[in-house]
Amino acid sequence: MKALLLAAGLGTRLQPLTSDIPKCLVEIHGKPLLDYWITMLCEGGVHPLLVNLHYHADKVIIFINNSKYRKFVSTAYEESLLGTGGTLLRNRNFFNDEPLMLVHADNLSMFDVRAFINSHMNRPSGCEITMMTFKTPTPHSCGIIETDERGCIRAFHEKVANPPGNLANGAVYILETSIFNYLENLNKEYIDFSTEVIPYYKGRIYTFHNDVYHRDIGTIESYEMACKEFISNG
Repeated sequence: MKALLLAAGLGTRLQPLTSDIPKCLVEIHGKPLLDYWITMLCEGGVHPLLVNLHYHADKVIIFINNSKYRKFVSTAYEESLLGTGGTLLRNRNFFNDEPLMLVHADNLSMFDVRAFINSHMNRPSGCEITMMTFKTPTPHSCGIIETDERGCIRAFHEKVANPPGNLANGAVYILETSIFNYLENLNKEYIDFSTEVIPYYKGRIYTFHNDVYHRDIGTIESYEMACKEFISNG
């Protein structure tokens, strides 16, 4: 299975940590976020990997070129950010006609990669996406989901003030390639995954729960918490 790692964001909420580096290169215990992802995926049998670039792209390229997994990683530069769906569609030719993994690589996560893949392969009939979920301590800052008796998404609440619960979207997905037809039919370059893709597939998204570790590194506070928490997990 191939994967697209999204690493082009500006990381504005992590200033000043991201003044001179992209968010994906912010370090947890001396190791960049992107390094955790590349290592975990490659060791879990997911490769080759495609990393999209924009902010401080040169520094990400240097990091990848120095990685022991560099032979498994290629990059795609975006002059203007395309959104998650737009990036996926732009790089359609990277993927064969088989399921693919889509990862927001500027968060910190540890999970059983093969179990995630197996979960997707055994998903309920009619589902085209499997979303990784986690329990968040800050529900208002995440996309909160509600699931049915099959473990499929029946409702999605994107960063609302008082969401019903704390089961959150981990922004890691396994997708069937049929999604490309939907993206193409939108007939636009910039496509937001949370607002334009997930609602369309409601009822057809299976879930895989990450009960090992996941944290959205969206603020300085969450970054500091990850540095404290991950001592016993890394």
